[in-house]
Amino acid sequence: MKKIYFLSDAHLGSLAIEHQRTQERRLVRFLDSIKNKAEAIYLLGDMFDFWNEYKYVVPKGYTRFLGKLSELTDMGVEVHFFTGNHDIWTYGYLEKECGLIVHRKPVTTEILGKTFFLAHGDGLGDPDNKFKLLRKIFHNTTCQHLFNMIHPRWGMALGLEWARRSRLKRADGKEPPYMGEDKEYLVRFAKDYLVTHPDIDYFIFGHRHIELNLMIARKKQLIILGDWIWQFTYAVYDGEHMFLEQYVEGESQP
Repeated sequence: MKKIYFLSDAHLGSLAIEHQRTQERRLVRFLDSIKNKAEAIYLLGDMFDFWNEYKYVVPKGYTRFLGKLSELTDMGVEVHFFTGNHDIWTYGYLEKECGLIVHRKPVTTEILGKTFFLAHGDGLGDPDNKFKLLRKIFHNTTCQHLFNMIHPRWGMALGLEWARRSRLKRADGKEPPYMGEDKEYLVRFAKDYLVTHPDIDYFIFGHRHIELNLMIARKKQLIILGDWIWQFTYAVYDGEHMFLEQYVEGESQP
């Protein structure tokens, strides 16, 4: 039986990541290593540090990554792309040119007989009011249209610089470590959601850049996927078990 893979938060193109070309190549080699094992691949947000499509222009770069995704979909592998808080602004290019299935909201879906709640994770219980305001602005269609009136030369520069400054505000450019079940807002969200949706078997999130594999109730599992900047982690589901793994080049993969 083929497997289902989940990964997130590569932030490709980030001006705050010095090893970005090496990072992209490593991601592509991982995707190549699973192309004959995967039934579906779920990219759960922020695969790009800033992605905005204009009517006739798409961002420079990412050719290795986009080419590999196109190869996978041409082979019949389902590739699902969830917009994160850095790559909201996709308007059809990824679907038409690369064959991706794009999701702009959390998705509840059945996979190999189990029920999954899948989301990037932004906007799900985050108490930061400034972030909530920015998220509303970024998702507002009028604001998106106004932004796209800026010439791509300046629009892309503005978006990438905003993302760089946002990352460098954090110590070492990294997210805060795991805060515990009582304080980790994605854990709290999942536990609250289970009260009214007890059929969910697995919650899988990105966004937080931490590795977390947690049983939040009997036979209810929550995964936070880490990232593809420093950790190179992913989850794989084989129809019976969910594993959180790290990609180490040269080692055989499950």
